[in-house]
Amino acid sequence: MSTETRSVVSTAWRRPVAVRVRSRGRPPSVPLEEFEQVYLRNVDVLMGYFARRCREPQTVADLTSETFVRAVEGFAGFDPRKGSDRAWLFGIATHVFARHCEQSAGGRDAVARLGGRRPLDSDEIEELAGRIDAEREGAALMRRWARLPEVERAAIELVDLEGLTPMEAALALGVSRVAFRQRLSRARSRLRKEHEGNE
Repeated sequence: MSTETRSVVSTAWRRPVAVRVRSRGRPPSVPLEEFEQVYLRNVDVLMGYFARRCREPQTVADLTSETFVRAVEGFAGFDPRKGSDRAWLFGIATHVFARHCEQSAGGRDAVARLGGRRPLDSDEIEELAGRIDAEREGAALMRRWARLPEVERAAIELVDLEGLTPMEAALALGVSRVAFRQRLSRARSRLRKEHEGNE
């Protein structure tokens, strides 16, 4: 990802926010440094998550940015003993995308929804459009995946596409490990059967 795109996505989290971080006995400067590392490890993965769902590069950038804004605001409450930072971020991203869908379905004005956000320049749009295309190369598999029930799609995506462990994915979705493993097993079985039927 280019420096320009990173700056677009990270612009929002760099604005001043009240981050309460002294609760774990860390010096005040450490949490922002920690969050920067969380951001750098996960920005491309989250951008891919939104690129699989949205066709507009500006929307992908905005949703990624909004996820990190919410994450930096809640970083003081993040407990790495409960799961990885990636699982935590996917929990936030799921809510951000659901809210985006509700707003879109509710017919809210896109200009009002995106107000205050810097539009992407042509180079950034081109780079994100390429990213969106790259994320869609597995079109046949994704069409089969899209026919799965929503809970099974989420299971496949978080574990097989995003690389979370089943435990982390269960945490991100707010379900038990047993329930999650059942969903994942059913989803993989359905995809395998459909793939074998198409050969």
